[in-house]
Amino acid sequence: MKRNYRSSRRKFVKKLAGGSLLAGAVPGIILGKSSESYVLERGENPYEKKKFSANDTVRLGAIGTGIISFYNIDAALTINGVELVAACDLYDGRLQRIKEKYGDHVFTTKNYKELLDRKDIDAVLVATSDHWHDRITIDALKAGKAVYCEKPMVHKIEEGASVIATEKKTNGILQIGSNPVSSIVVAKARALY
Repeated sequence: MKRNYRSSRRKFVKKLAGGSLLAGAVPGIILGKSSESYVLERGENPYEKKKFSANDTVRLGAIGTGIISFYNIDAALTINGVELVAACDLYDGRLQRIKEKYGDHVFTTKNYKELLDRKDIDAVLVATSDHWHDRITIDALKAGKAVYCEKPMVHKIEEGASVIATEKKTNGILQIGSNPVSSIVVAKARALY
């Protein structure tokens, strides 16, 4: 008996899409809604919450302020204790938009190294053109900043080795924006499975 692979493939894709939508739509159901904020330390269990005080503010800098960066900044600012301090972009219009949206107090520059030199920045979002991700991420780690870098981290595998080596050498904090892979929902689903 010949199997209808096209039909099976179509059913599989539908189930996959439905499961993805469900996973993205129900984190509040799975994890429970809470107005309590928490931060995770390296190696901590994401389900064990750690409260923090008002003195534990995370001061954020954004390097590259295109569309994705605004999504990242908005998401970061939903967490209590996170504040946008500085932004870097090569385009005046984007820097102007940062000030319009987040306030005149936000420092803006066209030189990302000026942003990294600031002592009042704890973490940076790297959302520049892809070919700059490795260089800026390495410089940020060397400057002692925690880094969230948009994907792809690099264009060639060999470029990634220097980013990883720098992260290990500096004992820095680095996350690459492959969000579905690092989602707390996926971690919970893995734990339940």
